[in-house]
Amino acid sequence: MIKSMTAFAAVEKRKEKVEISIEIRSYNSKYLDIALRISHGLRPVEDKIKALVSKRILRGRVEIAVQLKNGSDETSAFEVDTAKARSYHDALVLLKDMFGIRTEISTDLLVGAGNIIKPCETDLDMEDCWPIIKECLSQAIDGLDAMRKTEGDNIAHDFELRLDFIEKSVDQIKEESGNLIFYYQERLKNRISALTKNVLEIDPGRIAQEAAFLADKSDISEEIVRVGSHIKQFRSIMYSAEPAGRKLNFLLQELNREFNTIGSKAGNAGVSHMVVDVKSELEKIREQVQNVE
Repeated sequence: MIKSMTAFAAVEKRKEKVEISIEIRSYNSKYLDIALRISHGLRPVEDKIKALVSKRILRGRVEIAVQLKNGSDETSAFEVDTAKARSYHDALVLLKDMFGIRTEISTDLLVGAGNIIKPCETDLDMEDCWPIIKECLSQAIDGLDAMRKTEGDNIAHDFELRLDFIEKSVDQIKEESGNLIFYYQERLKNRISALTKNVLEIDPGRIAQEAAFLADKSDISEEIVRVGSHIKQFRSIMYSAEPAGRKLNFLLQELNREFNTIGSKAGNAGVSHMVVDVKSELEKIREQVQNVE
């Protein structure tokens, strides 16, 4: 099954006075690379988060942001950012002196600066919170996986179109290279006639022998068979349950080798042009494969 490595998902949940939000993004990468952005209080469950992700995602860079806070409506303590309050007060005093303002600096004015008085962060027991974190993270991974599958289906459809084109091109190459002996016979006759200016009589038997030798050197039947096998295997891997990216990339390298050989063997200009077109399609597939898990 083809899955894209690029996706995004977000989940928010409130349960048992705990509020949690998780954002998860994934990008292209040769290996699994998990990057967490979490608060200090979540450090005790960091390894559990990574273990849960690695069970579901096998390849790609995965960035996860987790925010967890106590959503209880109960009265909590407050803390004052004294350094910020003092700096703000000094700035107000400076403005008063600069403009000759005589009014007093009120508490309301100080509080209006924002974030000077704020609720104290209440420590949460991570063992008690882990079930909701796990539930929320699992839902986020489900959403990410669904997006990766949808994008993977689009990539698979694109692959099918390009593989169809390659198969049709292979059929045309087989047809173009089917009469190699006749092609080389005519080419040898023309070259000898041009060199001797029709003075020497050409031995048809020798011409046929040389043409057969050249045709045998240019035979691409083995390469054609291997190309067909590689394309069949490519499709099989595309729709298997296993991650496909690395295997598909290997098959593309093999297909490129086969078509390089076909291009070097073929003395036919038409075949050479078709090989160029096929290699262009293979390159487009290769670019897409880089985004496949």
